[in-house]
Amino acid sequence: MELGEIRNELEKTTKRLADFRGSLDLDNKEARIAELDDIMLQPGFWDDQQGAQGVIGEANALKDQVNEFTDLNETYENLELTYELVKEESDEELLSELVEELNELTNRLNQFELQLLLSGPYDKNNAILELHPGAGGTESQDWGSMLLRMYTRWAEKKGFKVETLDYLPGDEAGIKSVTLAIKGHNAYGYLKAEKGVHRLVRISPFDSSGRRHTSFVSCEVMPELSDDIEIEVRTEDLKIDTYRASGAGGQHINTTDSAVRITHTPTGTVVTCQSERSQIKNRETAMKMLKAKLYQKKIEEQEKALAEIRGEQKDIGWGSQIRSYVFHPYSMVKDHRTNTEVGNVQAVMDGDLNSFIDAFLRSKLS
Repeated sequence: MELGEIRNELEKTTKRLADFRGSLDLDNKEARIAELDDIMLQPGFWDDQQGAQGVIGEANALKDQVNEFTDLNETYENLELTYELVKEESDEELLSELVEELNELTNRLNQFELQLLLSGPYDKNNAILELHPGAGGTESQDWGSMLLRMYTRWAEKKGFKVETLDYLPGDEAGIKSVTLAIKGHNAYGYLKAEKGVHRLVRISPFDSSGRRHTSFVSCEVMPELSDDIEIEVRTEDLKIDTYRASGAGGQHINTTDSAVRITHTPTGTVVTCQSERSQIKNRETAMKMLKAKLYQKKIEEQEKALAEIRGEQKDIGWGSQIRSYVFHPYSMVKDHRTNTEVGNVQAVMDGDLNSFIDAFLRSKLS
């Protein structure tokens, strides 16, 4: 890279940092951090464990953002000094270091920009993710278990905690359905990019003739809502059933009716939870899941109304196919919303979803 190109890149970086500074509103963020720090010092702060964790999570997220911006700015200033030295001394080794560090800074700025895109009202929340195989029996149920593994791997790489809220195994292989709670800052903000139908094309391991099969699994993603979010659910609109829980492969089979199924009769929405041994805890979790689903349904209705006003002819419901995973006759994963393609299918199935999620979030800017 020539000095002129480096100068251009540094000027672009100057502008990006200025844009970030404007959108961050650092003064308000620092004031909020001070406010949260005061709350954490109050006696009785830990009386409400869940509330305390929420305060700590918000404070840490704000501090991380402010500290990262400060560090990016300092790195940029150091690169400006290095640039001036290179100009004066024509040191090839120093020039090489400058180019390497500038590239690294650009990558960090891209990641920081992505964090700033997660500014929706519930983006920072935990996520509830459900997988439902389509028609096709064992084929689609096996595809469901492959996606379960993919999302679990992705979450672990992000440092998120994964809890299985409900699990219904397939008859021969795979799953009939699964509900996960994926817990971590911005879990919903990232995973909302995964909502839709996922299509698999492969030579079936269950077909003795070795024929190619196409399978579908729908992925539903909702934010886990805190108790202070007002979603009206009337008791008389609920049908609550209890039954004995059973996990994957028969694990955690209870001898009591601890699993809970709640049906919201006006909308036909059904949620189930069997993750806890206590029926009371499963009921609490199921109610949170129901509120999340009803909230998601409300948002989708608003989006559909806006689309009709704009005259948009597109399916914005759960049924829209968002991505194809092709194992045969070639190897490729393609996202149909952003046209992002990855040739390494195995890496994607091992949880490397960031290129798809990044592209989806950035597409929302345009």
